[in-house]
Amino acid sequence: MTIRTSVFALLSLSLCLPGAPNDVLTWHNDDARTGQNLHETVLTPGNVNAKTFGKLFAIEVDGKVDAEPLYVHQLEIPRYGRRNVVFIATEHDSLYAFDADTGAQYWHVRLLKAGEGPSDNRNCGQVTPEIGVTSTPVIDRHSGSHGIIYLVAMSKNSKGRYFQRLHALDVSTGREQSGSPVEIRATYPGIGAVSQNGAEIFDPKQYEERAALLLVHGVLYISWAFHCDIGPYNGWVIAYDTGTLKQSAVLNFTPNGKDGAVWQSGAGPAADPQGNVYILAANGTFDTALNPRGFPLHGDYGNAFLKLSLSNRTLSIVDYFATFDVVKQNEEDGDLGSSGPVVLPDVKDAAGRIWHLAVGAGKDGNIYLVNRDDMSKFNPEQNRVYQEVPNVLEGRPLAGTRGGGAYFDGRIYYGARDQPIREFRFQDGKLLSQPSSATKETFVYPGATPSISANGPRNAILWAVENVNHTVLHAYDATNLSHELYNSNQAAGGTDHFGANNKFITPMIANGKVYIGTADGVGVFGLLSK
Repeated sequence: MTIRTSVFALLSLSLCLPGAPNDVLTWHNDDARTGQNLHETVLTPGNVNAKTFGKLFAIEVDGKVDAEPLYVHQLEIPRYGRRNVVFIATEHDSLYAFDADTGAQYWHVRLLKAGEGPSDNRNCGQVTPEIGVTSTPVIDRHSGSHGIIYLVAMSKNSKGRYFQRLHALDVSTGREQSGSPVEIRATYPGIGAVSQNGAEIFDPKQYEERAALLLVHGVLYISWAFHCDIGPYNGWVIAYDTGTLKQSAVLNFTPNGKDGAVWQSGAGPAADPQGNVYILAANGTFDTALNPRGFPLHGDYGNAFLKLSLSNRTLSIVDYFATFDVVKQNEEDGDLGSSGPVVLPDVKDAAGRIWHLAVGAGKDGNIYLVNRDDMSKFNPEQNRVYQEVPNVLEGRPLAGTRGGGAYFDGRIYYGARDQPIREFRFQDGKLLSQPSSATKETFVYPGATPSISANGPRNAILWAVENVNHTVLHAYDATNLSHELYNSNQAAGGTDHFGANNKFITPMIANGKVYIGTADGVGVFGLLSK
């Protein structure tokens, strides 16, 4: 029997701070990173087609939009009253608030100090030509007077000094909150790649903040990626108290080694209902020598699936999983951390036992389901995870998946590089190894990170972006991916084309509209006027 999780169970899983049902306050809709909006009552498989659905307008901004747009329903805007608002961050170090229904601009803030501009691309083509705001911000609707949006911006001054700053802005006005911005600095005990006098030093020029921000129980988690594997760098996760903007804790998970960043192709760290945090680390030093508890002897966890817990201002790795061939994967740039984790609803097996799972997939083309209560750690002979589904996402050696999966109603969806998007279903607590359906289209580098819209368990649509010369939006029946409902190439004369391509883009769906970042703005789609 296929496992089907109730809508109420799915809603209880989300840790996203409460707001209106249509709000999208964090990357992929919730802190579990399921990618599902279960409150979409307007868009259905019946009305999403080339006759009744298409581009409404495009919003132009001052730089690339790598961050997923966020959405606040019926926000009070001075002089305008209550409006639906979409927030757009750019690589030109800007944050905008636009009317989500008309595209009218309400405010625009530059996230720079005097004499500064966005960072150069650090001789790396991954984010180019400039680096400002790369990761998806997060919104707390119940902080401050009207709600606060938190984001990280990178900049450079005229003297060649680089900065990473945490900003907290009022969502109604764009004003910086008291104590904002905060310059990000950190140290951690260690003798690894970036150490001085027995301490690892966070150097802002060596990092970009690619993975989306995570806000759980009043703590903001910020994780750090590299520039094209250009060393030296290490794996950092830095936590801040959202009430005070003071640093809560610092973790370096390769403190006595090198590399091991968090990029996840823009996907955010995930959290479970207890507030534990899950990340997929990129390739870097992993200590195969273990202590008596099965943890790396020198504290180096490169290329591992990590479970973090914050207690008494200490951020600790409390459990993990690493593949049996982690050393080989590291040598071949085989990042487990090329995509982000998804925390799944409870799953019941054939014997009636309840399992608490999370899922991840990387460049090796395998899907790994881990038991959040016992992630199995490292064994040099074989992987002992809850379930491994081998070679189901591999288009060619080390292609695998980038971005993140999506979950809906007992299904997991992945769009691997140069592969179709595939739907996998649970049966008796395990993921079936053969996909239940797949798109007819393949998605070229970097693949696709799908999002789901549905009205509870009904009218489910999978949305995905194709990274070609002009960005293409696709919509599929989420219960049968071979049935494409719409794509933005179908309109006559290219009238639904909406911007230049941009990698690692995740569609955001809210209140009957779909928002997609591009190289120069955001395309907005919805039902066409009759």
